[in-house]
Amino acid sequence: MYIIIAGAGTIGQDIIKILVDNKHNVVVIDIQIAACQTVHTETGALAICGNATDLSILQQAGAKNADLLLCLTRLDSDNIACALLGRSLGIPRVIARLHNPHYEDSYKLAGVTTIVRVADLLINRILTEIEQPRVRSIMTLGKGKAEVFAIKIPRDAKSIGIRIKEITQNSKFPGECVFMGIYKEKSDEFFIPRGDHMIHEDDMIFLTARKEYINQVADILTQKKFRLWPISFKK
Repeated sequence: MYIIIAGAGTIGQDIIKILVDNKHNVVVIDIQIAACQTVHTETGALAICGNATDLSILQQAGAKNADLLLCLTRLDSDNIACALLGRSLGIPRVIARLHNPHYEDSYKLAGVTTIVRVADLLINRILTEIEQPRVRSIMTLGKGKAEVFAIKIPRDAKSIGIRIKEITQNSKFPGECVFMGIYKEKSDEFFIPRGDHMIHEDDMIFLTARKEYINQVADILTQKKFRLWPISFKK
């Protein structure tokens, strides 16, 4: 994809590196010369030093060919102005970082197709770490009503050797939870599981569920096997 990124701060630079590594055609706009130099040196992406709220700068960045505009500037007002101009130049998709929730309606009116609330993501991640330490939060869905999350299967879990279809058929397993993927760290493999797939030790299981069911799912997948300890009798 041809992607224009407005704003090369800390988050922006991390995203730029990933997108370039994934072979996307990336053009970056930032008002700071140092940021532009860093981006170009570290990623090879074209970096334009200028204001992303300037129509001519967006045109110079190739807006007419862009598939996506990513607004990551330091101010909501700049993100809104950039999005508005980008849409007027025909860019079909605009993703923007929202700083102040009071501006959400303004982002929508400016034509932003996806609004990312970084503060919400951070809060949800912290709460997950506090309330559900066995769970690794990936992202929130539906304004926090559901989550994509991951659970690593411990070596003494009862779920080891059990097929996914058997787990989902368990009356205690919530119907509003879906297995999305499994990552095997040792072999560096990721695949989409089917019902006949068997759970193995150290599998990283990716799921999506409503928030109120996450602990229940974690209990089922990580519950320890019952062990009978040998009893010695004194003579």
